[in-house]
Amino acid sequence: MTLDLLVVAPHPDDAELGAGGTLAKAARAGRAVGVVDLTRGELGSKGDPETRAREAEAAARVLGLALRENLGFPDGGLTDDAGMAAVLAERIRALKPRVLLAPHPEDRHPDHVGAAALVHRALHLAGLARADVEGRPHKPERLLHYPGNDPVRPDLLVDVSRVIEVWEAAVRAFASQFAGEDVSETVGPAGLEARRALRRYWGQLAGVAYAEPFVSPRPWLVDLP
Repeated sequence: MTLDLLVVAPHPDDAELGAGGTLAKAARAGRAVGVVDLTRGELGSKGDPETRAREAEAAARVLGLALRENLGFPDGGLTDDAGMAAVLAERIRALKPRVLLAPHPEDRHPDHVGAAALVHRALHLAGLARADVEGRPHKPERLLHYPGNDPVRPDLLVDVSRVIEVWEAAVRAFASQFAGEDVSETVGPAGLEARRALRRYWGQLAGVAYAEPFVSPRPWLVDLP
C-alpha cells in the first residue's frame, strides 16, 4: 500500500482531534489516507482499550480512511526508543506515505512529546539504506506537525470548512471520551466545543469558515505570480 497522507497518533482519537478535518478532506479528494495509532490508550481516564479500538474503527469509516492500525506501544511510555522507532520505521517503509503528520514536539502531554521524538527517529531509520529495518528505504516528501493540547504558531492552514461536520462526527465516534462530565479541558463536550472554536479562529484568519493549523520543520517554497 502507498499512502498519500499518514497521521501518526499517540492515542486513539489524537489523529481526529489534531488533523481529522484534513484527513476527511484528503479522503474525499480521492487520496489514500491512513492513521497509525501508537498506543491503545489504556491509561486514559475514560473508556478502555477494547472500547477505544471499536471507536477508532468507527471513526475511520466516518473519515474514509484506507488504513488504520495500532502498534500497541505502552500508553504513558512513548519515548525516543530505538526498538519502537524500528517498528515504526518498518511501517513507514511499508506504507510509503508522501506526507506524514506527527504530533507537535511541544505539548504538556509527555506521550505527545515522546511520539514526536519517536517519529523523528523512525523517519531517519526509514530512509537509511543500511538500517536494520525490513523493507526498502523511504523518505516522505514532507513532514508536518499537528497541534495537541498546547497552542501553536502555524506555518500553514488547511481549509476544512466543507468537512467540519465530518470532523465532528469522527470525533464523536469516540463516545467514551466525548460524553459525560469533562475530566479535563481536552475531553468531554467542552473539549470538543473548544476544538471546533479553534478551527473557527484559524479559519477566520485565513478568510474561510474553518481551518486546521500545521507546523512545518522546513520552509515552504512559494512562487510569486
